[in-house]
Amino acid sequence: MSEDDEKNPARKVITDYAQSHFRYFRTADGTVYAQKNGHPVARPMRSQGTTGSHRQELMVGLFKDGVGVFNGTALKEALDLIEALALYEDTHAVNIRVAPGFDGATWLDLGRNDGQSVRIHPTGWDILTPDPREVCWRRTQLTGELPLPAKDTGGKGIDALMRLCNFATAETECLAIAWLIGCLGPSVPVPAPFLTGPQGAGKSTGGRMLVRIIEGMSGDLRRAPKDEENLIAAVAAGWVTALDNLSHMTPDLSDAMCCIVTGAESVKRALFTDGDVFRVGYRRPLLLTGIDVGVIRPDLAERLLPLRLERPRVRRTEAELWAEYAEVLPVVLGSLLDLAVKVRAAEAETPTDLRMADFAHLCAQLDAATGLGALAAYRASLDDLNDDVIEGDLLAQTVLAHASTLEPGVEQRMTSTEWLHCLTRLYSGEDFRPLPKGWPTTGKVLSDRLKRLQPTLAARGVLIDSGRTKEGRYIEMTRSPAPPEHEQQAF
Repeated sequence: MSEDDEKNPARKVITDYAQSHFRYFRTADGTVYAQKNGHPVARPMRSQGTTGSHRQELMVGLFKDGVGVFNGTALKEALDLIEALALYEDTHAVNIRVAPGFDGATWLDLGRNDGQSVRIHPTGWDILTPDPREVCWRRTQLTGELPLPAKDTGGKGIDALMRLCNFATAETECLAIAWLIGCLGPSVPVPAPFLTGPQGAGKSTGGRMLVRIIEGMSGDLRRAPKDEENLIAAVAAGWVTALDNLSHMTPDLSDAMCCIVTGAESVKRALFTDGDVFRVGYRRPLLLTGIDVGVIRPDLAERLLPLRLERPRVRRTEAELWAEYAEVLPVVLGSLLDLAVKVRAAEAETPTDLRMADFAHLCAQLDAATGLGALAAYRASLDDLNDDVIEGDLLAQTVLAHASTLEPGVEQRMTSTEWLHCLTRLYSGEDFRPLPKGWPTTGKVLSDRLKRLQPTLAARGVLIDSGRTKEGRYIEMTRSPAPPEHEQQAF
């Protein structure tokens, strides 16, 4: 230290150095971040990680610049003051892996130490170090490094990826491409691909290949956490979350996946406090693999994207397969970026009858740019999922059986209790067969189940509505006079 430094308290020396070498700001939820001047990566002030925390970054800078080595008390006092001052600074967003930029551009974090990233803009894409005022990256242990994407690939990367994956049909391939392009958009909710197929079809390998295009070679599949809190923690720390070998899906896990796909916020009490809360907002791309997950709930079915794989004719060793994948990954990423630019520039109408309208619009843009038929494939996949929901729900089957006896366009209105008696009699039949487990026991339970089944039944031409008159509440069932509009368009 210099003589002037020896006259100053250590905490002031640290504070002066920190404020001259780092930018401190807060996010909308009040979390304070530190960002080295001119570098796009921001680190949370409160991070106590064993590697890469701002405390360590500051200690190393003080030592290398010859300012000195300070004890823990001085560092804590200085960081506490800096954090308090940062609460009065303007807010700035931090992003993991993808981020919105200026003038309609988006950014893809390559996870490199030098901060180089990909800027995707309306006229192309470039490899640049982003201005910290435009984008701030947050890195976690799940942020892997991506290779520098190759330029002028001529679409060879997409062809190479399809050769490595065992997708069963061309329709499945175009849906996988649409999902990958959607993962490059920070504001586009995308359905969760569900890789299915017979045993030995390479579902886990195909899932890893798709994930590693976005997350790098360190990206991998995980077992589904046993509780929602651990699932949210894993989702919030990365961009693409991939869950492997699902064989059963509980109602709580199904609801959590719906929230992950379309976005939600989790609030819990902050550690070591009585009244403070900790907020975690998340909306992430999700990928699932498995042979069969049993009964799929209707709300999750609208957010899934089934991708069927087939068993490969020729088996290869893991070493050979991943060596080739690592070699072509820069070309694959470059081709995907080229295609993303073309798709975003394409003009297409947004389908208004599908739940995931943003993804449906992206499929329509992909069709306009390439003619692959992604939107028709997406509609067909949703139709297959509706069949899965109906096959696994005896109530839905009973409602459709009753609706088949109605005159098209004629409304049938009853109370929920009356509907329960009607559908129960229809299911039991003349032989009074026993009711299955989970059959509604009250009119309220039936009403709630029908609300969940509304989209599925509507896709089969049965409209369910509810309302209230002076006599009380009612449920109304109508059989459509013609097939739904989207079924007509699918042919």
